[in-house]
Amino acid sequence: MEEDEDIPALSAETFAALQEFYAEKQKRQEILEKLESQKQLNENIIFEENWQLSQFWYNEATVQALVKIVDKLLPDNGKVALISCPTLFVPVKRQLGDRANVTLLEYDRRFEVHGSDFIFYDYNSPDKLPADLEHTFDLVIADPPFLSEECITKTSQTIQLLAKGKIIVCTGAIMQGHVEKLLSLKLCDFKPQHRNNLANEFSCYANFDLDDVLR
Repeated sequence: MEEDEDIPALSAETFAALQEFYAEKQKRQEILEKLESQKQLNENIIFEENWQLSQFWYNEATVQALVKIVDKLLPDNGKVALISCPTLFVPVKRQLGDRANVTLLEYDRRFEVHGSDFIFYDYNSPDKLPADLEHTFDLVIADPPFLSEECITKTSQTIQLLAKGKIIVCTGAIMQGHVEKLLSLKLCDFKPQHRNNLANEFSCYANFDLDDVLR
């Protein structure tokens, strides 16, 4: 009994926080195990946009347009990287099925439920990537979370590390000069739209004729 008295006790607040942590961890693990056991994407896993992370989901027309582009451009066994645009992940994965690989690079750890298709990504560390991913993606689509020179500059470094072919960037129209200078992309007629109207005008940029693919 004396030995038991020497064991430090957790405060009620600490114990409650610990319980919450393990409960959330167990929930994510259960979802991941379900995904892996099904060998397919669970389309019922839907997250709401998190404005604190500067997340703004595309509307359905924009999603379908970008999915069409990915499907038409990506060869069998090809690879597409989605940087900071998680709204596209489920629709693209659903469309491509097993014929190509989709990788999401995202700061929001809720998307860890997608297992090995998810890579934690912080634009502040643009080159902190698995070495075996460098210059392996046939298509890279990026939507930098912030309309700032710093964010587009660092995100561009990541794009250049990953891409071996085509590039699409969706961002504010005010970033056009930076996108053209950093990545040599051209403005497209296609304009991304969001579920919730944003004050900033958005544009799309690519290193190929994206509008022709949509025709």
